Amino acid sequence: MTTTTVTNFRKNIYTMVENTVRYNEPVHITTKDGNVIMISEEDYLGLIESLYLISVPGMKEKLLDGLHTPLDETIPEEEVVW
Repeated sequence: MTTTTVTNFRKNIYTMVENTVRYNEPVHITTKDGNVIMISEEDYLGLIESLYLISVPGMKEKLLDGLHTPLDETIPEEEVVW
């Protein structure tokens, strides 16, 4: 994660935003009144989706269960009925 002051961020905003978008590189921006973290929209949406999924009762356990299921015990994606 890159750390910068708000003054330096203003000088280099285009480059820092582009790096955040292209490489998902968060930027820690410091100010005298507090700090912020800039993340890409992709990372933000991923965080929101993760928070939603773990808020569903029982979903966390199902996800962890699936994580530990060997691939040879699963069915191919094309056989999944949506």
